[in-house]
Amino acid sequence: MEPGQWSSEQSDALCEYFFKGMSYAEIGREINARFGTAYTRNAVVGRAKRIGLAISGRVASPSIVPSLPGEPCLLVKPRVAVPGLNLPPPSALKPVRSVKLRCVGVQPRLLTLLELEHCDCRYPYGGDREGEEIAFCGHPRQPGSSYCCPHTHLTTGPGAAGGRTAGAVVLRLVSTA
Repeated sequence: MEPGQWSSEQSDALCEYFFKGMSYAEIGREINARFGTAYTRNAVVGRAKRIGLAISGRVASPSIVPSLPGEPCLLVKPRVAVPGLNLPPPSALKPVRSVKLRCVGVQPRLLTLLELEHCDCRYPYGGDREGEEIAFCGHPRQPGSSYCCPHTHLTTGPGAAGGRTAGAVVLRLVSTA
């Protein structure tokens, strides 16, 4: 028999084990032991999909698989969920202090909004405290970016190649009531 070709006995065993509520990995181990095959878990998943045991890529639970008229409904006891399995670790629930981004090696020109030219970097400085004025870097900006090279790397994060490329943004003025 060619690898990847399921016999009818193997398919019947897959159905039998599936309706017993076994996982695909367990089914694969049982079929391999019983028939002397070497099917992987993924091979079992694929075969189950082809014979209709899985719905749209998601495994159908044996308790909701429809039974044919005249056949007894097979109800399988649902598996017990392990408490706390999907909870993040306690360290992830602790509040973190905010990090102030800064760019080492760039001495900003600290231009006001009115002093900025079309080709100047628009990375903001200040404005963190109430009433504090905002100034901008003012160094020559990268093509396709609003920032100079160091600020482009700072704002796009590690691993980003060449910065972000985004379309034009249309701003709309809205009056406040």
